[in-house]
Amino acid sequence: MNRSAIADARPVSVPTPRTPLAPAPSAPAATAPARPAPGRTARMDIAGTRVDLCGTPHVLSVVAERLSGGKPLAIGSVNLDHIHHFGGIERSRLNLPTERPTHEWLLLADGQPIVDRARDLTGTQWPRLTGADLLPRLLELARAERKSVGFLGGTPRVHEHLRTTLARDYPGLAVSGYWAPDRTTVEDDVLADDIAEQVRAAGTDVLVVGLGKPVQEVWIERFGDDTGARVFLAFGAAADFLSGDVARAPSIMSEHGLEWLFRLVHEPRRLFRRYLVQGPEAWLRLRGAYLVADSDPSAGRPVGDDAPRVRNARG
Repeated sequence: MNRSAIADARPVSVPTPRTPLAPAPSAPAATAPARPAPGRTARMDIAGTRVDLCGTPHVLSVVAERLSGGKPLAIGSVNLDHIHHFGGIERSRLNLPTERPTHEWLLLADGQPIVDRARDLTGTQWPRLTGADLLPRLLELARAERKSVGFLGGTPRVHEHLRTTLARDYPGLAVSGYWAPDRTTVEDDVLADDIAEQVRAAGTDVLVVGLGKPVQEVWIERFGDDTGARVFLAFGAAADFLSGDVARAPSIMSEHGLEWLFRLVHEPRRLFRRYLVQGPEAWLRLRGAYLVADSDPSAGRPVGDDAPRVRNARG
């Protein structure tokens, strides 16, 4: 197997008669961007990183399809941390390919800045699709389809709590196993390949990979094909949230794009550099984002070669 890690006509002015009886016209009320029509999808590019814009029903439909056959699917979450690791020319060695002969990626808009930029480009308010929100829906799908789920990453403590949560909230869900490798194991080709073989031997259909960025995406690229899994979920701390070991931000903070602040306050030592050093640099890369495709031709937005591209000199 190839182990190499990882694209005027100015309106005519018509004079209005002056009359004290005519009320001054009121300014039109600002309208919020429309929600995407059911089934609509789009794709944008940020510093060489693809972002697939869609809704939860589309994700569930694609996963159900891939669980039944076709090319295996890997799902990732795009936020500023993702742009930091995978965006830009100097990071091209980590760029995830749009499609490989053996599997393909669905890269979802997770971070609020990503969703805001998508709204600017499409005029549509796309939803944030976070791993933490999608995982429960995907576990329900796996249970309904009688597919097995495995968990790679996290700690034995998290896995113990996860067992309790799954038994209580998802009775009947087939869990193929829990793997909690340390960094040395993950980074060692022989040991990592051994884990992949264990996942295959356990008959895993859906593998939740929570190794953190960029390790989880790179691991899927290098070893995912050896696991025999049909769907990979590169969802970071989603399993930690589900188990209850890590608290999620209150909904009011998440709805206003402040989940990062909640996490920073609770884990300052681990997340300081990600949010306050790497984050701003990645945010600047959003200026060069452009629309690649849109399934709704009535949107009237330029895509592909017709889309304006504002390039940052640093990629």
